[in-house]
Amino acid sequence: MKPTEQPPSDGRAEVRIVAASPKAARQVAEALRQRFAATEQRSYPAGSDGGTRLHLTVDTTHTAERAQPWLETSRSSAQDRTQTDEV
Repeated sequence: MKPTEQPPSDGRAEVRIVAASPKAARQVAEALRQRFAATEQRSYPAGSDGGTRLHLTVDTTHTAERAQPWLETSRSSAQDRTQTDEV
């Protein structure tokens, strides 16, 4: 941390990810978001070799909302009608 930078407020952490590819950096950020509430990520080039630097802020006082499995979110409601091509 630079001397002029202020530390994040209590319960928050500034995370910097440096990876060889944007995909690898996004995967790490996604793993953090599955555990903690987080801000939108900001990405930057990490150098002349093509790396990626990704920044985000995580809130360690709030866990991320549980993501519903695709099967739960894809269930049809009781109000759905039979489609015309269904038997």
